Amino acid sequence: MTLYSGSVGNRHDRYRLAAPSVVSVNVSAGRDVRYEGRLVRTGIFKEPVAGPVRVGLINLDGDAQADRRYHGGIHKAVYAYPFEHYAFWAESLGRIMAFGHFGENLTLAGLTEESVCIGERLRVGTAVLEVSQPRIPCFKLALRTGRRDFPELFLQSRRVGFYFRVLREGIVEAGDAVETIDFLRGGTTVADAMACYLQPARDRERTLRLLRDPALAPEFKRALERRLARSRSGT
Repeated sequence: MTLYSGSVGNRHDRYRLAAPSVVSVNVSAGRDVRYEGRLVRTGIFKEPVAGPVRVGLINLDGDAQADRRYHGGIHKAVYAYPFEHYAFWAESLGRIMAFGHFGENLTLAGLTEESVCIGERLRVGTAVLEVSQPRIPCFKLALRTGRRDFPELFLQSRRVGFYFRVLREGIVEAGDAVETIDFLRGGTTVADAMACYLQPARDRERTLRLLRDPALAPEFKRALERRLARSRSGT
């Protein structure tokens, strides 16, 4: 099992200064877990896998998407989480975590919510992916971490990662380079999209501009429209 450690000299420190790359590829076959008195089917318990993995249009080979209301499908086929956030959570939670802990398919170094835009296209291994939305956490993160308050902590930290749709299927494995092939100058970063979601009326023009972006995932767009409408009505 591949673990992150914030200690000086750790073998993963090389990712901190490297060009954008894949640190880990993580999948889960899915499992049934009891949570608050009910049995829940989930694919959030992802683990790193060695070697090449095929990226399909709706998921990675070997990866289960147990509830596509929240994960998976064309617009959320691949979930990525920044390697850089692992140090923050290790300190906050007081423990070291394996890559894939947050349910991500790809642990990526050198790319964060502040540096990628909605609609940005990246070559990851031989696959071509397009950023579609930030992640909105659900109760599965509470199940994974054993903390009922974790989804809210995760959301408020704004260290949420981002989803991709797959424009070209391909093969990815740990160590692959990540190359931007379509940089959107002036586009909405994932961090700004998250800010719009949390406070849609604070910068209404930015929120409306994001809602017009054809690359924004439809489900996120609907959620943002609802939040904007509630902010207008004061509810």
